[in-house]
Amino acid sequence: MYNNKENALQSFSESEIALLKEGLSRTFKERFEMATRLYKIQQTLKKAKILHKPFQK
Repeated sequence: MYNNKENALQSFSESEIALLKEGLSRTFKERFEMATRLYKIQQTLKKAKILHKPFQK
C-alpha cells in the first residue's frame, strides 16, 4: 500500500491527529460517560475468573 516507511508514518500521524481532534470536540459529559463506561468494564474484568475446560470428544 505504501511505498516506503515515511509515507506510512505520515499517514499514521495524520490519523492520530484526527482522532485527537475528534476527542477534543466531545463535551465534558460525553467524556465522563465514556470514562465511566471504561472504568466499569475494567472493574468487571478485574473480578472475572476465566476457567478453562478441556475440549471433550
